[in-house]
This record gives sequence, C-alpha cells and structure tokens, in this order.
Amino acid sequence: MRRSSSMLCAITAALLLLGCSPGGDRGGSGGTADTGTFDFAGNTPLGQLVPVDARQSAPAFAGELLDGTAFESTSLAGDITVVNFWGSWCAPCRVETPEFQAVYADVRDLGVRFLGVDVKDQRQLAQAFVDANGVGYPSLFDPRGEVALAFRGFPANVVPSTILLDRAGRVAAVYVAVVPEADLRRALDQLLAETAEDIPR
Repeated sequence: MRRSSSMLCAITAALLLLGCSPGGDRGGSGGTADTGTFDFAGNTPLGQLVPVDARQSAPAFAGELLDGTAFESTSLAGDITVVNFWGSWCAPCRVETPEFQAVYADVRDLGVRFLGVDVKDQRQLAQAFVDANGVGYPSLFDPRGEVALAFRGFPANVVPSTILLDRAGRVAAVYVAVVPEADLRRALDQLLAETAEDIPR
C-alpha cells in the first residue's frame, strides 16, 4: 500500500512538472453507471465520450468571472458545455486557448457554451492573457482551485484539462491533457448529434 502511494505521488509530481497529463488510454471517467454525482475514476481518451448510460451528473459550482460578475453553474442548464481549466502561467495553454476560441466561434450558436476556469493565477495576468488571445467566452477566476475540487477526485493540479458536459448536465468527457482542436471538434460533433432520446427526463 505504501509503495503504491509513493508511486502515485511520483506520477503526480511528474504531471505537475509537465504542466499537463498525457492523454493515455484509460477508458472513461466517473466510475460506474447511474451512481449519481460525478466521481473521477480516469481520463477519457481524446476525442471520445463516456457512454451515455455511464455518465454522472456534474456538481453545482459557483464563483466570480474575471470581470467580477457572479456566476452559477445552473445557468448552463440545457446546453453542451466545455469547461476548460487554464492559467496564464501555463505554457501548453498558450497553444490550446486560441484553438478553443476557434472552435467556440464555430459552435456558440449551436447550443454549445464554453467556460474557462482560471486557476492559481493573478487576475491582472489572467485578463491580459484573455485579451492577448482574443478569447470571447467567459472565465471564472478561481485562484484556489475550488471549482476543480467540486468535481470529486478530479486532479485539480493538472492544467490544462477539460471537462465536457452534455445537455443534461452530465459529465460526458474528462480530458486530463492538452486537447487538440480536431479532437475537441470530434467530441462536440458527437454531443451535438445526440438526440432528445439520449437525454434523461
């Protein structure tokens, strides 16, 4: 047990040094089917989704946007949502963020929302990053990483990382890695193709 814990600590430290986690092939996230609230059990392969019947409800969370506006996750109800954890200090985010903005520009009128979560940052530096990259979607200012902690077991220190929510507010994917534009588009196309019959009442 002690040896396993040591190995886990070593892996976590390596991920922190890299600034992101490898995509890996651990199948799915969120534990077993129909167990209620999300509980992280592994990352989803890039471009793929958790099967519909194995998705769990995302937790409620709230905070303050970079512009000082109050935000509650209930405002996302009914839309597909891309929740992206980033920081102005994160080198991979400088590559990923412009690509996310390009996707956002193409899908924002199709019922897809984007929400950034700026972690372990300074507001002024975060705003400068958003302005420099022409980001049109809002970001929560979350210097203490409280939003990530709301997703039980989610590795809050791995940045960038991305969570996709389906129209029913269930976790449809967890990417603990940089998400290339093509993979994000593929996953969103799958979510957009899901019919009303896929959404629980």
